[in-house]
Amino acid sequence: MARAYIRAIASMLSVTKDIPAPDVYTTPQIMGWMMDEYETLVGQHHPGVITGKPIPLGGSEGRGDATARGGTYVTREAAKVLNIDLQGKTMAIQGFGNAGQHAALLGSEILGLKLVAASDSKGGFLTQKGLDAKKAVEYKLKTGGLEGFPGTDNISNEELLELDVTVLFPAALEM
Repeated sequence: MARAYIRAIASMLSVTKDIPAPDVYTTPQIMGWMMDEYETLVGQHHPGVITGKPIPLGGSEGRGDATARGGTYVTREAAKVLNIDLQGKTMAIQGFGNAGQHAALLGSEILGLKLVAASDSKGGFLTQKGLDAKKAVEYKLKTGGLEGFPGTDNISNEELLELDVTVLFPAALEM
């Protein structure tokens, strides 16, 4: 399907026209297939015409966490302007896919925030004492969801949005 898509839009693509980027469920491998199809069609090597491809094919380091990293930096700068000390304060994350998982990790690492709640399409968890963001990511990757995280209470997406937290990272897909 990815190759057929590129065949259909190839005439609209180039480094001076339009450059496709990955979206939800589009992996670096799929982006690599797209680049390969475009290069096959034009008969030349053009790694700049597709973003999000694997590093060995000319991809960029840091692409996987770029959205969350940008959000983390914006949050840090906004906190400075608002004179809010984020160290040890609370964060909740609605949506725990790629961006949400990286927001949890970077929010903890860069901002010093404590993860107290997170949710995905299946449900979520709440713990006022906070937990290690790495453990939340590991749990999600192992089980496919966040609901039932040991030592926490279950919480819905709606309940998460009403929590009194210092930082809320909205990283969920539109429904």
